[in-house]
Amino acid sequence: MRAIGYKEIGPIEAPDSLVDIELPRPTPQAHDLLVQVKAIAVNPVDTKVRRRAGGEGAWKVLGWDAAGVVVEAGPQVQGFKPGDAVYYAGDLTRPGCNAEYHLVDARIAAHKPQSLNFAEAAALPLTSITAWEALFDRLDIRKAVPGAKPAILIIGGAGGVGSIAVQLARRLTDATVIATASRPETRQWVQALGAHHVVDHTKPLADEIAALGIAAPGFVFSTTNTEDHLAEIAKLIAPQGRFALIDDPAGLDISPFKRKSVSVHWEFMFTRSMFATADIAEQGRLLAEVARLVDAGTLRTTLGEHFGVINAANLKRAHAFIETGKAKGKVVLEGF
Repeated sequence: MRAIGYKEIGPIEAPDSLVDIELPRPTPQAHDLLVQVKAIAVNPVDTKVRRRAGGEGAWKVLGWDAAGVVVEAGPQVQGFKPGDAVYYAGDLTRPGCNAEYHLVDARIAAHKPQSLNFAEAAALPLTSITAWEALFDRLDIRKAVPGAKPAILIIGGAGGVGSIAVQLARRLTDATVIATASRPETRQWVQALGAHHVVDHTKPLADEIAALGIAAPGFVFSTTNTEDHLAEIAKLIAPQGRFALIDDPAGLDISPFKRKSVSVHWEFMFTRSMFATADIAEQGRLLAEVARLVDAGTLRTTLGEHFGVINAANLKRAHAFIETGKAKGKVVLEGF
């Protein structure tokens, strides 16, 4: 089968950073679905893994967002059959979906939204799971912070995770949604997604929030550059507020949050699959609910850029674009 892989870590500009290769078609076991991949999305995690983990002499295949069609199902699979259109975010501990055929645990997959094509659907899984778990499992945004305004600040509102988090917070809660964006096109993007207010993350965030004339938000969700904003977050968040982050700061001194009794939450969407937790199937159910909300018109795809067919050249362009930090929504490739 056709795939894109690499062996050694290095910059995306290196000739062998991503290469078109041929690999054996895998065979499903236990809970596995064998999926013929129709479209993939590229996430920051793809670029981080490529820079940090090599294949140790073997081909390493990246990719953790896919939509495709089930070809075979393992003996313990329930709820899926060959021919079903599915979407999913995969498992960081297994080979990725930058391949013509891919194995995924059926418990972390769901039927594709019927109203979306494969490219539109591939844009959603990883970011939807991340945003949903951060908002509803970690921050518990539906539970009020005593005395605080029901509001959430989403830092990086135009990014992949931010783009779905804005929609989830606006459509499924009564919170005032404040998103950060610094360019005209990204400000328009988050406003179209439903943000009540947009503030500029290149300026001091506490001042930006104060200028809105609303009370301190009880919730802050940081999707990017957290270490640059940490002091401002501690300053602007309401006492007893809740703060969640998903990126990888070089250091994270949370002592400034002590005086306000702010709780700090990490969200990592691969935890359930990585540790085969008892509730691993929650991710499949979560994606099924996202699909229902999409088909009902409540949520929309966050596809921002379509980079063409799935091959090494286009995937290298996508990685390079993601590494600029200027992507709006999700970058998707489709077909082999």
